[in-house]
Amino acid sequence: MVIKKIQKSLALPNKKGQVWVETVTYTLIAFVLIGLVLSFAKPKIEETKDKILIEQSIKMLRDIDQTITEVGGETIGNKRKIEVNLKKGQLEISPEKDTLVFELESKFLYSEPNQTYYEGDLQILTIEKGKYNKVTIIMNYSEEYEITYKNGEDKKIITKASNPYNFFISNKGGDTLTQIDIEVE
Repeated sequence: MVIKKIQKSLALPNKKGQVWVETVTYTLIAFVLIGLVLSFAKPKIEETKDKILIEQSIKMLRDIDQTITEVGGETIGNKRKIEVNLKKGQLEISPEKDTLVFELESKFLYSEPNQTYYEGDLQILTIEKGKYNKVTIIMNYSEEYEITYKNGEDKKIITKASNPYNFFISNKGGDTLTQIDIEVE
């Protein structure tokens, strides 16, 4: 009889403790499973974000190109404003080469590595660099326009920013090629 009382008194606390041990164990198992899912899903999410960013950057370059083409086709002195958002990467205005060059380090492999890929007027090059890929998108105007930055041949590099940049694109005329001047605020 005494043994049964001792067993009953010992059994109740053990059942309560067992519930807590099971709860902690199941919680730990759930955290491990969530961690495993995130370890596989997070890189894919980052790749998808980078792919979308590259596609938005291509659209941005096409918008700038459309504005340059419109301004270049109109009278001397024509000037237009365009807002440009750079969330990642950098945009280089290169007057000495008459190009606009966008560069981005990405986890997404946009095109075949080390091969120049043409998408319309855009020249796209992806270079593998270990964990990241360097994606370079070039818009070349050397045969159509003479690109300048603030009426000069100085290079301008625009980096990512939370607020949009204001690009002022103007037609300055020219003898053989139309001079397109770009100012950034």
